[in-house]
Amino acid sequence: MKKLKPFITSIILLLTVSVCFAQSFEKDMDTTQYGRNKTVGKYADIQGIKMYYEVYGKGEPLLIIHGNGGSIKNFVYQIPYFAKKYQVILADSRAQGKTVDHTDSLTYEMISDDLNGLLDHLKIKNANVIGWSDGGIEGLLLAMNHPDKVKKLAVTGANLWPDSTAVDPFVYKMIMDINIKGADSLKRMKNPTPEMKNQLKLMHLLSYEPHIKLEALKKITCPTLVIGGDHDVIVTKHTVAIAEAITNSYLWILPNSGHATPVVYKDMFNQVVGDFFAKPFRKIDKTGRFR
Repeated sequence: MKKLKPFITSIILLLTVSVCFAQSFEKDMDTTQYGRNKTVGKYADIQGIKMYYEVYGKGEPLLIIHGNGGSIKNFVYQIPYFAKKYQVILADSRAQGKTVDHTDSLTYEMISDDLNGLLDHLKIKNANVIGWSDGGIEGLLLAMNHPDKVKKLAVTGANLWPDSTAVDPFVYKMIMDINIKGADSLKRMKNPTPEMKNQLKLMHLLSYEPHIKLEALKKITCPTLVIGGDHDVIVTKHTVAIAEAITNSYLWILPNSGHATPVVYKDMFNQVVGDFFAKPFRKIDKTGRFR
């Protein structure tokens, strides 16, 4: 038991980092049917895994992607709102939630390709996309590598690389410390459980990826709404740089906000993102800047 304590402590810290934004709302997320709805929940064979997904509502397809260590239930405030007008598609990403992955490696590219495969499985040619945190990274990659699949894209709290120029220095150091301690503890165990290995894999992803160059965002041609809190885990200037690098983009920085924009500011988030999807994208330049 003593050997497990350092690792368990690291995992607890990781989970705190991953879901601290939702602690005040955990009751809603734990009691909701979302993420464990036996009526609509299904599995799809995607790239060697069985990906768990749920679909709600009818209309134009809308794919919503959760962050690191999250699941479908993180969008308890978005699903009922958008399901009134859209066919809302959500999945537990690889190695998270109900989607089990026993392989040793995990990248954001793998997850975005999984999501592309899910859209193919559902015979969906293209969809609007919302991505939160790691889900925002995966949304950007989906739009870059599978541009035909993304009609419009809204990302909040996404980053392009894993260092203190993109992530708040305090948060970056904390995550790296957790990852290093967790990896060291796991190495000293004779028989670590699959769950421990999986958590370390998620920690490694959070600590050492992604690696996306700003110029690569030029591949994104769909209208994109780039969102961040003014006190986000992702530093504001990094969020601004993402928006500036995407040709057809809007930028929305929420004042008095951290990383949890879809939770803390759920009503405003839903309305603004919903309006972005519903209204034609407006190219604002030259004299149009006066309006």
